[in-house]
Amino acid sequence: MTAPAKGDPSSYFPAIEKKYGRPVQEWIDLIGSSPLTRHMELVGWLKSEHGLGHGHANALVAHTLAGGK
Repeated sequence: MTAPAKGDPSSYFPAIEKKYGRPVQEWIDLIGSSPLTRHMELVGWLKSEHGLGHGHANALVAHTLAGGK
């Protein structure tokens, strides 16, 4: 398995798991269960309700909305 390319949202995943102590799949599931559907609404929600930084929230939302699992 090769490392994700720089700029690929999944390149943030190891840091997200380390910083927030939850597996990435939990974040993806949380985003999927949200009634929000727009990218920046979801980013704002992760930041305000779950304390994620902008880059981490953006990476998770981008990956999830692109169909990543």
